[in-house]
Amino acid sequence: MADLEAVLADVSYLMAMEKSKSTPAARASKKIILPDPSVRSVMHKYLEKKKEVNFDKIFNQMFGYLLFKDYCENVAEEPIPQLRFYEEIKAYEKLECPEERRKLAKEIYDNFIMKELLAHSHEYSSEAVSHVHKYLMKNEVPVNLFEVGPFLIFLIASHDINKR
Repeated sequence: MADLEAVLADVSYLMAMEKSKSTPAARASKKIILPDPSVRSVMHKYLEKKKEVNFDKIFNQMFGYLLFKDYCENVAEEPIPQLRFYEEIKAYEKLECPEERRKLAKEIYDNFIMKELLAHSHEYSSEAVSHVHKYLMKNEVPVNLFEVGPFLIFLIASHDINKR
């Protein structure tokens, strides 16, 4: 009798397993639905909760930077060449060889800073420019030569990106 009950239990178990395989919709109905399907608004709510809704926090994250870059390249009405300036500075900071850094530092200075200075169309602080010039004249190229902060402020201010 115990054997018969065991067989019936096994058959019931196997039938239940077959039934669950044939009806995946039963499991699908248990999916969690997010209250807001927009990733942007969910992230905004999360950052607001953490009190981290500011340009620096967002821009310094890879995803935030990529969104900003996409905005500059595809949405902004005017071209924003300073983004290339920023990317050159970031590439400079990643270089380990002083000779490569020296070469790239001079290119950055000539192509971005000096060009703006000669055209009198810059908004760089005199401190930032003299800092870079002083080190280049000594042939010294520390990793933080360009101190992205003052130049990044220029990048943002020069095109009124915050107002859009």
